[in-house]
Amino acid sequence: MNQEQLRNMILNVHKNRFATKKFDPTQSIDEKDWNTIIESARLSPSSFGYEPWKFLIIDNNKIKEDLKPIAWGAVNSLEGANKFVIALARKNIVYNSDHVKHIVQDVLGLSYSESSPQSLFFKKFQENDFKLTDGKSLFNWTVKQTYIPLANMMTTASFLGIDSCPIEGFNIDEVESYLSKKGLIDLEKFGVAYMAGFGYRDQELPAKKRQPLQDIYTVID
Repeated sequence: MNQEQLRNMILNVHKNRFATKKFDPTQSIDEKDWNTIIESARLSPSSFGYEPWKFLIIDNNKIKEDLKPIAWGAVNSLEGANKFVIALARKNIVYNSDHVKHIVQDVLGLSYSESSPQSLFFKKFQENDFKLTDGKSLFNWTVKQTYIPLANMMTTASFLGIDSCPIEGFNIDEVESYLSKKGLIDLEKFGVAYMAGFGYRDQELPAKKRQPLQDIYTVID
């Protein structure tokens, strides 16, 4: 495959990806394909490499039914998508939080100290540069990062001929309360970022309509 063929293939993958409104419930995703999609999420970049996310894969039919009244935008995915994901974002990720210590020591294999150059640099970045000084701003910061693996999952799925639908149509308080009561989320540590369905579409591919490039792309010489 030459470079031009590769470019065309990449663009066709993006043209064929769309927020699927109707899935075929009779079709299942091959396990190896799904593992590839999830691995693309795991390999996604995050600020400082701290991976402030977790992904719940909801296969339980009772839970799916329970979610429908409080997740209006997810009903089509809950009824037809083969895989249903609820992405969680970590709360209160700061230089001396337990999760940061875990990543530094157990994942990166480095020694941790609150006074290390890395810790102090991260502290300065959050408090001075990005003004992440309260629980809400810290959570919003991690939520934004969870959209990177979402994009990678949807693009990877499209490469594999699998459709997807990103979802923000839900009552976040009710969904979090429900998941907490089910023991699926510790609200001291996590909040819900978004949902997503993956499967095979049962509808025609609509024409992709986007703004022209000149309206969104500016070169500063």
